Amino acid sequence: MIHFPAQRRGPLSALSLRLAAALGLVFAVVAAVYVGRDGYRDVNEDGLTLLDCFYYAVVSLSTTGYGDITPASQSARMVNVLFVTPARVLFLIILVGTTLEVLTEQYRTGRRLSRWRRTVKDHVIICGYGTKGRSAVSALLENGLDRSRIVVVERSAAALRQATSAGLVAIEGSATRSSVLNEAHVHNAKAVIIATDSDDASVLVALTVRQLTAGQVRIIAAAREAENAPLLKQSGAHHVIVSSATAGRLLGLSTSAPPLIDVVEDLLTPGQGMALAMRSAERDEVGRSPRELESLVIALVRRGKVVTLADRAGAVIETGDMLVHVRDDRPQSTATV
Repeated sequence: MIHFPAQRRGPLSALSLRLAAALGLVFAVVAAVYVGRDGYRDVNEDGLTLLDCFYYAVVSLSTTGYGDITPASQSARMVNVLFVTPARVLFLIILVGTTLEVLTEQYRTGRRLSRWRRTVKDHVIICGYGTKGRSAVSALLENGLDRSRIVVVERSAAALRQATSAGLVAIEGSATRSSVLNEAHVHNAKAVIIATDSDDASVLVALTVRQLTAGQVRIIAAAREAENAPLLKQSGAHHVIVSSATAGRLLGLSTSAPPLIDVVEDLLTPGQGMALAMRSAERDEVGRSPRELESLVIALVRRGKVVTLADRAGAVIETGDMLVHVRDDRPQSTATV
């Protein structure tokens, strides 16, 4: 099942408001009739009770009109002309409007689903919307990827609500199933990020994605244990990030070189100061040393491989190189101070 980003007001809220308005009209008519009950005549000619007033209000607003209770005095007829009749029209508008809104919402959802299926392409699929998945989405958005090009695959209902509340399209189901991945149009995806809670599930997802896409879609997976990283690569993952090893290394650095932790946190935290970025080498930069550039270049990506500045090949920028550099990620107002 595909879940689209949450609307500003849900259908249940809209129906509740309409129901409250309809009940309010009923009670208003009951009050008006009960106050002027002496001007009404019923077939028994024994006067109107409060229940009779409710009965008259309901049959009048619903246009049933049995005629067993009728306004007899001039004032009662004036109340019917000026208040009960407009209330009847408004009551019908509320009922018909509620039906039309439900039908319109179903039609709108169907159109959104059809349009999404026609246009989804070069998107990024996030398998798992836990802590790692949400962080991956944040990084994608910070790098300029539009929300409409991110699709979340998740089984948890709570995580699905979080994803749609964040403006993302979410698909309910397990990413280990080919039918769910096909629903996410994995064959048209740009990349698949596997951020599940267990390594065995990540391996199954990687195998399924590789089988469906014949290895044409880039797969990035997170592993809890370093010993599972080779298995994930054999399963089809192009890149594997070992979360436990990375966290352990940072813990070790915090003891031997505490300032390095602050630098790493600065690089990984958006809007703090520094951030890693990558861009294409410009024409006037080709043939120059990366160290001569104004921006702080720390590595080159040449034909899909990382070339460090310590290598002889990284001494000169070549045509087609991608420059990995550190950029100023502070807010504009702060950076110009």
